[in-house]
Amino acid sequence: MLLQDQHPHNKQLTASVLGLPNAGKSTLINELLGFDLSIVSRKPQTTRNNFHCAFTIDHTEIVLVDTPGVHSSGNELNIRMNGQAVYGTEGVDLNLLVLDVSKNIEKSVQEFTKSFDNNLSKTWVLFNKSDLVEKEKLNLEQLFDKVKELIPSAEKYYLLSGKEGDNVHLLTGDLCDEAIPGPHLYPDGSVSNKNERFFVTEYIREQAFHLLKDELPYELAVVIEEFYGPQKVENKKIDAKISASILVNRQSQRAIVVGSKGSNIKTIGTEARKKIEKMMGGKVHLNLHVKVSPKWFKNNFVLDEIGLPRTEKSHRVWRKK
Repeated sequence: MLLQDQHPHNKQLTASVLGLPNAGKSTLINELLGFDLSIVSRKPQTTRNNFHCAFTIDHTEIVLVDTPGVHSSGNELNIRMNGQAVYGTEGVDLNLLVLDVSKNIEKSVQEFTKSFDNNLSKTWVLFNKSDLVEKEKLNLEQLFDKVKELIPSAEKYYLLSGKEGDNVHLLTGDLCDEAIPGPHLYPDGSVSNKNERFFVTEYIREQAFHLLKDELPYELAVVIEEFYGPQKVENKKIDAKISASILVNRQSQRAIVVGSKGSNIKTIGTEARKKIEKMMGGKVHLNLHVKVSPKWFKNNFVLDEIGLPRTEKSHRVWRKK
């Protein structure tokens, strides 16, 4: 039954967005949303948590569940990230499997099914990064048949480019047609089930990856120490104040993040603050620190702090902060 304060013609659909690392999931989601919400980086496994990204077309609400890239690893961090991908498929109406069409499709699907510990229900296949291939040389029917051999729930496919926007409108139209009558999950204009604190950590991590590129290993996390949003006290507006720590594994990595005379950490803070201020709609005072937290990716406290709960396959991990 529709809520009384919602339009009687409202429709809704929730779809998980799945794939291997660097398949272009986050870029595609940002293209569908029309703005940058998911962080994007050349580094694989940039996305670590699953979260909702919602947009509305006419009376149809589409909720996409952005998930980490599925990969094989015995590392506790990666085990929990794979768990986030599996959780992202629970209760959805549809799965969108994003495959990099510039790579070997059969091998990619084999790798995905090997690492994704769950059976997929209704699935649409998105052959992404069409801007990197000669389209006329692709045999899409043959590629899709290879996918269906390993994922029988695959129903249809699309050839598109999240980066260039090619054919994305075809997918959007079909998602709207697939939606069924029902209340919107985000009728108040919200676009995600995650709060501002979550996206602050994401934007800081994104800028660290952009600036440091291959200098910095994957061993980096961001935790919020203090968070005071913008307030009004006696009709006086008080700016937001945020203090966050960038965690690294070794002392040598700390030196890289800080940079000569603090140049790197200053740049990361400046660029992250621009995105945070745009999100929060006002001035933000951002204070960043770099801390050495040896083997933080095995630290139960830190993993819980960054929103990665234990899974059935989790190791016994230590909890010292």
